Amino acid sequence: MRQPCSGVILAGGLATRCGGENKALLPLGGARLLDRIFDVYRQVFADIILVTNRPLDFLDWDATIVSDIFPERSSLTGIHAGLFYCEHPFAFVSACDTPFLRREVIELVLDRVRPQVDLVLPCTASGAEPLCAVYSRRCLKPIEAALRQSHMKIRLALAGRRTETIPEAELRARDPELLSFFNVNTLEDLAAAERLLAQAQAGARAETGRPVDSEPHEPKAGPT
Repeated sequence: MRQPCSGVILAGGLATRCGGENKALLPLGGARLLDRIFDVYRQVFADIILVTNRPLDFLDWDATIVSDIFPERSSLTGIHAGLFYCEHPFAFVSACDTPFLRREVIELVLDRVRPQVDLVLPCTASGAEPLCAVYSRRCLKPIEAALRQSHMKIRLALAGRRTETIPEAELRARDPELLSFFNVNTLEDLAAAERLLAQAQAGARAETGRPVDSEPHEPKAGPT
């Protein structure tokens, strides 16, 4: 039986490489980046938590909006806040800048959650993917200890915790091009995402002979 799990989206970054704009609100193919992730989350999670230090920007979304508890800006502080406020013993965590996150990948990660596991972590040839992972609320104390010592590295904060890893081959079975891990960190990345989306739409039109929805979420080809 799948363990109860909340869905956490981190939207607290400074977005300095995107000109200081709120990355979650950047447009991609007629929808905002956060719209694309949120649409997938709604298919999977009843409890959705949005971690942000700009809460007034996110009143349009039906989510529990919270802010970091620790003042430092980092992914680890966002994970901490999401775990602190989540309703369930586990939380799936993603960043707001992964517009091609697939439901199939989320479900693969959720299927690996066990009561005794602290962290379910996808791993690819590029390394671990801690922002497409499930964390137990048991991780709160070690994360707090790390943050109090100004240690911001996720893997170091959770070293020694009981971890279930998911290898690349299993991830590719659900997402062949691993686009669930595509991040929009710069305006150049956003332009690349637009190209991936256009390619996916062109491929869909070629397959069906009909126009496709202008807001697809899961391109099937592109760089990894």
